[in-house]
Amino acid sequence: MKTDTVFKRAFNDALDLIAALDDGAALPSEPTLSAQLGVSRTTVRKVLSTLAGQGIVAGTGRQRTVRSEGGATRRFPAAETVPMAEQIEKRFMEWALRGDARAGMAINELELARQCGVATTGIREFLNRFQRFGLIERRPSAGWAFKGFTPSFALDLFEIREMFELRSAMAFAALPDSSPLWRRIEALREEHVALLHEIETRYHDFSDLDSRFHRLINAATPNRFIDDFYDVITLIFHYHYQWRKHDERQRNEVAIREHLAYIDALLSRDVARVQAACKVHLASAKETLIRSTSE
Repeated sequence: MKTDTVFKRAFNDALDLIAALDDGAALPSEPTLSAQLGVSRTTVRKVLSTLAGQGIVAGTGRQRTVRSEGGATRRFPAAETVPMAEQIEKRFMEWALRGDARAGMAINELELARQCGVATTGIREFLNRFQRFGLIERRPSAGWAFKGFTPSFALDLFEIREMFELRSAMAFAALPDSSPLWRRIEALREEHVALLHEIETRYHDFSDLDSRFHRLINAATPNRFIDDFYDVITLIFHYHYQWRKHDERQRNEVAIREHLAYIDALLSRDVARVQAACKVHLASAKETLIRSTSE
């Protein structure tokens, strides 16, 4: 369930935060932890209760401290920290990319649900979210179909993306050192380097890495409307333009190198450098998208 995934993700992030503290160090207050973990105080209390149960945290209220020699640390598997909606999105996008889906292509709910390992209601909810943007169409005789979109539509969407991401990138650079997002972006950097070394055989895997990277950037400024809109951005920018297969490997390699420059800029906390790296990468993505929608 969504509540469980939020808790599990917050619990893992709390473990990362605690790992940076000395034995006996005081934990931040509940309001501070709520802000650092990006969850409600109710979830923070559940996390703290679980940490105490594992012997990792001692004390109560404002007197909670770290016990580095406490019980064994048991992290939740990464798969359990991703909400079902995101899991469906990921599997759907992989299906669209690897299945070479194109505008006008029919979407079979039952077949897609089987491939994704979820109920048809989950697939239907996912598709309904895109229908209002005119990217997916429900046919009168039941069933769904992809619809094409014009270069004008793509450019309008890109303008919104630029505003969202530049704002989030600046906020990311200003995050405190204690934010779990720094450890997550360092881990993503390692994934980028590993993929770059195996780009000849794994270039298709960039789509998922690309999506997770940009979502992490936007996590610096949580906003329910941006999160919802970003689902549409993901569909277009991370998958639609990749239907141009002839230079996909080369484009993905260029994008990986741009991501690495972007990540290094963020890690430097240099605002001017972050802004420049962000704009370079967005300009490259815009050029690719324009070429794609014009073909």
